[in-house]
Parts: sequence; structure tokens; C-alpha cells
Amino acid sequence: MNKNTFRKVTLEKGEVGVYDFGTVKLHAYKTNDPMSDEVFAVEKDGVAVVIESPCFYDNIKEFTEYLEGLTVAGVLVSYHGAGATFLPDVPKYATENAVAYSENGGGKNLIRNFTAVFGAAFDPSVHRITNIIGEGSVAIGGIEFIVRKTGEAFDLEIPEINAVYTHMLGHDCHSIVAGAGHANAMIAELRGYIAKGYDLILTSHYTPEDLKDAETKIAYLEDLKVIAGESRSKEDFREKVAARYPQYGGANYLDMTAGFFFARK
Repeated sequence: MNKNTFRKVTLEKGEVGVYDFGTVKLHAYKTNDPMSDEVFAVEKDGVAVVIESPCFYDNIKEFTEYLEGLTVAGVLVSYHGAGATFLPDVPKYATENAVAYSENGGGKNLIRNFTAVFGAAFDPSVHRITNIIGEGSVAIGGIEFIVRKTGEAFDLEIPEINAVYTHMLGHDCHSIVAGAGHANAMIAELRGYIAKGYDLILTSHYTPEDLKDAETKIAYLEDLKVIAGESRSKEDFREKVAARYPQYGGANYLDMTAGFFFARK
């Protein structure tokens, strides 16, 4: 499946790219919210499973209305635990570490910060997980997902559409990179995607991408490590990266990355 082969549905605020795999459809909801969130629904025989949740009230309303006519069998809540007013009566699935991340870990801190920044537009309520899942295969709504735990939450493989879901990629966007070790882990993960030959890479903050985009991201991550070695401070690092990649979005993520690479400098 080519990442650009989809039917576009324009909504009032966001838009949905519908990818048709025959028996399965992928609905990729681009929220156009301040964090460029992306939410996915995998549909089979009129039954849908949602991956992640919108976090802003207007997006919650809009995507809920879009899903009308489908039976939503469950929501997989990984990295985006906020937005619990979205489909409150639908079963919510997550690993134990994802629950801890949203309720007590780094996810909780992010939710607190987002609430302060975005105010009443942001839904800070945390999804109540009804079904704890472990690693390996899980079937929801007749669709198989393969769960792989990460340091914070979990990623997913979706065999029927030869796709993988992870938190971030963004081939022309800065990402949160917590130092050289984290960059190396991300590179290893992306090389694994390339080795497995996925058609699509789905992420929480970008439209569906492909293996060429993974290669672009690997080159960027390798470059970050080099630039860090040539920089004297986080300000110096940030300026050099911004100059090297002037067209990249996600300047706030670059700020965070600079802070991680130079946490004690």
C-alpha cells in the first residue's frame, strides 16, 4: 500500500485519509490540533478498533461523529492517555506499563503541562483501562494486533495491513530524542521496520509514512549525534540542528531534545 493512496474526507477541523485494503480499511484521522495528533481506526466488516484518542474536546466530538455507523469494539490507549470523554462506554485496552505511564509516570506530567498550556480546550481526564493486555497477539473486533512493550507504553503490529504503529517518526519533523542512547534505540527500531518490510508506519503525530521515510529519519538521528559532539551547549546544538534542517517542523520537540543531550551542561 502506497502511503499516498487514500481517499480524503474533509471534516470541519481535521481530515481523514481512508486506506482501502479490501477486507480491512484504515481511517487515519489528522486532527489539526496544536500537537498535530493523529488517531487511527482499523475497520473490518463494519467493526472498528481505534488506536489512541483525540485529546481536544472539538476533535473528540468530530471523530466520534465520524465513527457513527461503525461498531467500535475497543480503543487501544498507548502513549496518549488523556481525552477520556472520547467513547467513554467502549472497552479500553492497554499494557500495565502504559497505564502507569499515563496515571503516574511521564504521561501524567505531560497531561499536566498540556492542561496548563491549552486550558479548557484540552481534555485532561485519563482513560480508565478496562482490559489489560500483555505482549504478543491479541484479537479485538476480529482484528489481530501484535503488542510489543516499549519503555513507556507499547507499539503495535497490524498483520492484516502490514503496518506498524509507534509513537513518533516524522521524516521532516523534529522528534523528542532523549540523548545518544535513545537515538541509537530509535535507529535500531527503524532498521527493524525496514527489515520486516512494513508497507506503512503509523505514528501519533504524523500522517502514515513508509520505509523511505524511516531511512530519512535514521540519517537525521545519526546526524543529531554528530552535531551534539560538535556543540558546546544546548543552545549551540539547537541552533546548528535548526540551521541544518530549516524546513523541519516540531521546534518544541527540538527544544526538548537539546535539553536531553545537554542536561548537565
